[in-house]
Amino acid sequence: MTEPDDYTLIIVPAWNEAQNVDATIREIAAASDRYRILVVDDGSIDGTGAIAREAGATVLTLPFNLGVGGAMRAGFHYAQRHSYRRAIQVDADGQHNPSDIAAVLGGLQVADISIGARFADVGDYSARGPRRWAMRLLAAVLSRVAGTRLTDVTSGFRAANEAAIDQYVRYYPAEYLGDTVDSLVHALHAGLTVTQVPVAMRPRAFGRPSQNPIGAAVYLLRSVFALSLALMRGRSSTRGASA
Repeated sequence: MTEPDDYTLIIVPAWNEAQNVDATIREIAAASDRYRILVVDDGSIDGTGAIAREAGATVLTLPFNLGVGGAMRAGFHYAQRHSYRRAIQVDADGQHNPSDIAAVLGGLQVADISIGARFADVGDYSARGPRRWAMRLLAAVLSRVAGTRLTDVTSGFRAANEAAIDQYVRYYPAEYLGDTVDSLVHALHAGLTVTQVPVAMRPRAFGRPSQNPIGAAVYLLRSVFALSLALMRGRSSTRGASA
Protein backbone atom coordinates (compact mmCIF):
# COMPACT_ATOMS: atom_id res chain seq x y z
CA MET A 1 0.00 0.00 0.00
CA THR A 2 1.25 3.47 -0.87
CA GLU A 3 -0.08 6.89 0.05
CA PRO A 4 -0.34 9.94 -2.24
CA ASP A 5 2.55 12.37 -2.05
CA ASP A 6 0.56 14.95 -0.09
CA TYR A 7 -0.05 12.65 2.88
CA THR A 8 2.22 12.86 5.91
CA LEU A 9 2.88 10.06 8.36
CA ILE A 10 2.58 11.15 11.99
CA ILE A 11 4.66 8.76 14.09
CA VAL A 12 3.56 8.64 17.74
CA PRO A 13 5.91 6.61 19.97
CA ALA A 14 3.94 5.55 23.04
CA TRP A 15 4.88 3.68 26.19
CA ASN A 16 2.16 3.32 28.82
CA GLU A 17 0.31 6.43 27.63
CA ALA A 18 -3.23 5.11 28.07
CA GLN A 19 -4.31 8.34 29.76
CA ASN A 20 -2.98 10.58 26.98
CA VAL A 21 -2.98 8.76 23.67
CA ASP A 22 -6.71 9.03 22.83
CA ALA A 23 -6.77 12.82 23.13
CA THR A 24 -3.47 13.13 21.25
CA ILE A 25 -4.71 11.07 18.31
CA ARG A 26 -8.00 12.90 18.07
CA GLU A 27 -6.27 16.28 18.19
CA ILE A 28 -3.85 15.26 15.42
CA ALA A 29 -6.71 13.96 13.26
CA ALA A 30 -8.62 17.20 13.75
CA ALA A 31 -5.60 19.26 12.63
CA SER A 32 -5.64 17.93 9.04
CA ASP A 33 -7.20 15.18 6.95
CA ARG A 34 -3.84 14.77 5.17
CA TYR A 35 -2.23 13.19 8.22
CA ARG A 36 -1.99 9.44 8.67
CA ILE A 37 -1.34 8.47 12.29
CA LEU A 38 0.90 5.57 13.27
CA VAL A 39 1.15 4.80 16.98
CA VAL A 40 4.16 2.67 17.83
CA ASP A 41 3.11 0.89 21.01
CA ASP A 42 6.48 0.43 22.69
CA GLY A 43 5.76 -2.59 24.86
CA SER A 44 2.99 -0.92 26.87
CA ILE A 45 1.19 -2.88 29.57
CA ASP A 46 -1.68 -0.44 30.20
CA GLY A 47 -3.77 -0.89 27.05
CA THR A 48 -2.21 1.98 25.09
CA GLY A 49 -2.39 0.07 21.80
CA ALA A 50 -6.05 -0.86 22.11
CA ILE A 51 -7.01 2.71 23.00
CA ALA A 52 -5.02 4.04 20.04
CA ARG A 53 -6.83 1.68 17.64
CA GLU A 54 -10.21 2.72 19.02
CA ALA A 55 -9.24 6.35 18.43
CA GLY A 56 -8.58 5.59 14.76
CA ALA A 57 -4.80 5.22 14.56
CA THR A 58 -2.84 2.46 12.89
CA VAL A 59 -0.92 0.67 15.64
CA LEU A 60 2.46 -1.02 15.34
CA THR A 61 3.01 -3.14 18.45
CA LEU A 62 6.51 -3.85 19.73
CA PRO A 63 6.83 -6.99 21.90
CA PHE A 64 8.81 -5.20 24.60
CA ASN A 65 9.97 -1.70 25.47
CA LEU A 66 12.79 -0.44 23.20
CA GLY A 67 12.69 3.24 24.11
CA VAL A 68 11.89 6.20 21.88
CA GLY A 69 14.77 5.47 19.52
CA GLY A 70 13.67 1.90 18.88
CA ALA A 71 10.04 2.95 18.45
CA MET A 72 10.94 5.70 15.99
CA ARG A 73 13.21 3.41 14.02
CA ALA A 74 10.27 1.05 13.58
CA GLY A 75 8.13 4.00 12.54
CA PHE A 76 10.60 5.13 9.88
CA HIS A 77 10.79 1.60 8.49
CA TYR A 78 7.00 1.71 8.20
CA ALA A 79 7.16 5.10 6.47
CA GLN A 80 9.68 3.87 3.92
CA ARG A 81 7.78 0.63 3.29
CA HIS A 82 4.58 2.54 2.62
CA SER A 83 6.26 5.19 0.45
CA TYR A 84 5.66 8.22 2.64
CA ARG A 85 7.73 11.19 1.59
CA ARG A 86 7.31 13.08 4.85
CA ALA A 87 7.13 11.88 8.45
CA ILE A 88 7.06 13.68 11.76
CA GLN A 89 7.33 12.57 15.37
CA VAL A 90 4.59 13.71 17.74
CA ASP A 91 4.82 12.52 21.33
CA ALA A 92 1.83 10.76 22.88
CA ASP A 93 1.90 12.77 26.10
CA GLY A 94 0.32 15.90 24.64
CA GLN A 95 3.39 18.16 24.89
CA HIS A 96 3.68 18.57 21.12
CA ASN A 97 0.83 20.76 19.91
CA PRO A 98 -0.72 19.26 16.74
CA SER A 99 -1.52 22.78 15.54
CA ASP A 100 2.27 23.26 15.13
CA ILE A 101 2.73 20.20 12.90
CA ALA A 102 2.16 22.20 9.73
CA ALA A 103 4.77 24.78 10.74
CA VAL A 104 7.39 22.13 11.51
CA LEU A 105 6.63 20.37 8.22
CA GLY A 106 7.07 23.73 6.51
CA GLY A 107 10.74 23.62 7.43
CA LEU A 108 11.15 20.75 4.99
CA GLN A 109 10.85 23.27 2.17
CA VAL A 110 14.38 24.43 2.97
CA ALA A 111 15.99 21.41 4.68
CA ASP A 112 15.83 17.63 4.97
CA ILE A 113 15.14 17.70 8.71
CA SER A 114 13.02 20.26 10.54
CA ILE A 115 13.13 20.55 14.33
CA GLY A 116 10.37 22.08 16.41
CA ALA A 117 12.53 24.15 18.76
CA ARG A 118 11.47 24.97 22.32
CA PHE A 119 14.06 27.72 22.85
CA ALA A 120 13.38 29.98 19.88
CA ASP A 121 11.40 32.89 21.31
CA VAL A 122 8.02 31.15 21.32
CA GLY A 123 6.23 29.86 24.42
CA ASP A 124 7.52 29.69 27.97
CA TYR A 125 9.25 26.30 28.08
CA SER A 126 12.30 26.42 30.34
CA ALA A 127 14.98 24.13 31.69
CA ARG A 128 17.23 24.91 34.61
CA GLY A 129 20.56 23.88 36.05
CA PRO A 130 22.56 20.99 34.57
CA ARG A 131 19.80 20.09 32.13
CA ARG A 132 19.86 23.59 30.64
CA TRP A 133 23.67 23.61 30.50
CA ALA A 134 23.65 20.29 28.68
CA MET A 135 21.09 21.51 26.16
CA ARG A 136 23.12 24.64 25.46
CA LEU A 137 26.32 22.64 24.99
CA LEU A 138 24.67 20.17 22.64
CA ALA A 139 23.09 23.00 20.64
CA ALA A 140 26.34 24.95 20.35
CA VAL A 141 28.35 21.98 19.12
CA LEU A 142 25.72 20.73 16.68
CA SER A 143 25.18 24.24 15.33
CA ARG A 144 28.82 24.17 14.23
CA VAL A 145 28.40 20.72 12.67
CA ALA A 146 25.20 21.77 10.88
CA GLY A 147 26.47 25.17 9.77
CA THR A 148 23.30 26.83 11.06
CA ARG A 149 22.06 28.08 14.42
CA LEU A 150 20.19 25.45 16.42
CA THR A 151 18.83 26.02 19.91
CA ASP A 152 17.09 22.74 20.73
CA VAL A 153 18.73 19.63 19.31
CA THR A 154 17.12 17.31 21.88
CA SER A 155 13.58 18.12 20.78
CA GLY A 156 11.75 15.06 19.54
CA PHE A 157 9.24 17.19 17.64
CA ARG A 158 10.97 16.89 14.28
CA ALA A 159 10.06 16.17 10.68
CA ALA A 160 11.91 14.26 7.97
CA ASN A 161 11.67 14.31 4.20
CA GLU A 162 12.21 11.26 2.01
CA ALA A 163 16.01 11.53 2.10
CA ALA A 164 15.99 11.80 5.89
CA ILE A 165 13.58 8.87 6.23
CA ASP A 166 15.95 6.74 4.16
CA GLN A 167 18.90 7.87 6.29
CA TYR A 168 17.04 7.05 9.51
CA VAL A 169 16.23 3.59 8.22
CA ARG A 170 19.95 3.07 7.66
CA TYR A 171 20.96 4.49 11.03
CA TYR A 172 18.75 5.42 13.96
CA PRO A 173 20.18 4.32 17.32
CA ALA A 174 18.01 3.29 20.23
CA GLU A 175 20.33 4.21 23.10
CA TYR A 176 20.18 7.36 25.25
CA LEU A 177 19.90 10.55 23.13
CA GLY A 178 20.48 8.43 20.03
CA ASP A 179 17.12 9.39 18.60
CA THR A 180 17.99 13.09 18.77
CA VAL A 181 21.71 13.85 18.98
CA ASP A 182 23.32 10.75 17.46
CA SER A 183 20.83 10.41 14.61
CA LEU A 184 21.23 14.10 13.78
CA VAL A 185 25.04 13.94 13.75
CA HIS A 186 24.96 10.98 11.37
CA ALA A 187 22.40 12.66 9.13
CA LEU A 188 24.56 15.79 8.91
CA HIS A 189 27.69 13.77 8.12
CA ALA A 190 25.67 12.00 5.43
CA GLY A 191 25.09 15.38 3.76
CA LEU A 192 21.56 16.11 4.94
CA THR A 193 20.53 19.60 6.02
CA VAL A 194 18.62 20.76 9.09
CA THR A 195 16.58 23.77 10.12
CA GLN A 196 14.46 24.66 13.12
CA VAL A 197 11.01 26.16 13.58
CA PRO A 198 9.97 27.84 16.84
CA VAL A 199 7.17 26.05 18.69
CA ALA A 200 5.59 26.27 22.13
CA MET A 201 5.58 23.08 24.19
CA ARG A 202 2.71 22.17 26.49
CA PRO A 203 2.84 20.39 29.86
CA ARG A 204 2.06 16.68 29.98
CA ALA A 205 -1.68 16.10 30.21
CA PHE A 206 -1.26 13.19 32.64
CA GLY A 207 1.70 11.54 34.30
CA ARG A 208 4.99 13.00 35.43
CA PRO A 209 8.27 13.34 33.56
CA SER A 210 11.13 11.61 35.35
CA GLN A 211 13.22 14.63 36.36
CA ASN A 212 14.81 15.67 39.68
CA PRO A 213 18.07 17.41 40.72
CA ILE A 214 20.08 14.19 40.71
CA GLY A 215 18.54 13.18 37.40
CA ALA A 216 19.42 16.58 35.93
CA ALA A 217 23.08 16.19 36.92
CA VAL A 218 23.17 12.71 35.44
CA TYR A 219 21.56 14.13 32.29
CA LEU A 220 24.43 16.58 31.92
CA LEU A 221 27.10 13.89 32.20
CA ARG A 222 25.30 11.46 29.93
CA SER A 223 24.64 14.21 27.37
CA VAL A 224 28.33 15.07 27.11
CA PHE A 225 29.17 11.39 26.75
CA ALA A 226 26.45 10.86 24.16
CA LEU A 227 27.61 13.86 22.13
CA SER A 228 31.25 12.72 22.19
CA LEU A 229 30.23 9.24 21.09
CA ALA A 230 28.00 10.61 18.34
CA LEU A 231 30.75 12.83 16.95
CA MET A 232 33.24 9.93 16.96
CA ARG A 233 30.74 7.70 15.19
CA GLY A 234 29.96 10.43 12.68
CA ARG A 235 33.63 10.93 11.83
CA SER A 236 34.11 7.16 11.49
CA SER A 237 31.15 6.84 9.14
CA THR A 238 32.46 9.76 7.05
CA ARG A 239 35.88 8.15 6.73
CA GLY A 240 34.26 4.83 5.87
CA ALA A 241 32.13 6.41 3.15
CA SER A 242 35.15 8.12 1.58
CA ALA A 243 37.41 5.06 1.74
